[in-house]
Amino acid sequence: MENSLLVTSSPHIRCKDTTSRIMLDVVIALLPAAVSGVWFFGARTIPVILVAVLAAVASEAIACKTLGKDLTIGDFSAVVTGMLLALNLPPTIPLWIAAVGSVLAIVLVKQLFGGLGQNFMNPALTARVILLVSWPVQMTNWIIPDAVSSATPLAMIRGKEAVAGSLPSYLDLFLGKVGGSIGETSVLAILLGAAYLVYRRVITLEIPLTFIGTLALFTWIFGGNALFTGDYLYHMLSGGLMLSAFFMATDYTTSPITFKGRVIMGIGCGLLTGIIRLYTNYPEGVSFAILLMNILTPLIDRYTVPVSFGGEKKVA
Repeated sequence: MENSLLVTSSPHIRCKDTTSRIMLDVVIALLPAAVSGVWFFGARTIPVILVAVLAAVASEAIACKTLGKDLTIGDFSAVVTGMLLALNLPPTIPLWIAAVGSVLAIVLVKQLFGGLGQNFMNPALTARVILLVSWPVQMTNWIIPDAVSSATPLAMIRGKEAVAGSLPSYLDLFLGKVGGSIGETSVLAILLGAAYLVYRRVITLEIPLTFIGTLALFTWIFGGNALFTGDYLYHMLSGGLMLSAFFMATDYTTSPITFKGRVIMGIGCGLLTGIIRLYTNYPEGVSFAILLMNILTPLIDRYTVPVSFGGEKKVA
């Protein structure tokens, strides 16, 4: 019968996107931040990035072989993890620490929890926090583009370090001519990569915009000597906010699946980051904020699941 209907199971609407294509898009989007890191901090950043990526890919292959799983290095997810970790490391980090971080991210956080799509926290951020706790001196050895050791802008504004001269200008912060991790200093480069992800529909903007907006509002209200006098723009342009908001807080596996849930996560990340930056001894708080919200993601999903069409029960 020519007019017969073909009955199949869902999903009925499909697209041509694959895991490898999405991950490759993320790699492409990270290239501007990586190039800016090389430009401002010199050739010393290249081996850091290469070692982190190669260690991540090797760890993925060995873990799959050991655990009896299909080899998954072709999906580029290990490359993404290695790049994200490298871009969150200081330019002066010893190469062996970068390699250890990649092994921790892939084996401990990803593969031991079931592999891609099963980890409950972002692998690169978790590895970064472990490295920060284990090797705090090496993980906080910042340099500015003229190769002189320096505090980060957030440490300067908090008065945690002796500051010689004035704070970096907004333009320096936007372009990346400040001390910090390899890929987090240039807001311009990060925004170029983020624009590519949005264009490719790899990410949506609920989490990044609410994350950045909430932190800006919080630091404007509470970040100055009096209420509503804080330098919110400085907080927006400093630290790992932009890199993490667009590339790590939006991770499919560790972020909520609903629109309302993603807004809640962005607000939560912004509030936690502001609290850590203003009221603790640690001038940065992005990594800790995202990981805490990663842990809450299943609970957020549970209470933001929409009601099914024509029904009364909430369904995922």
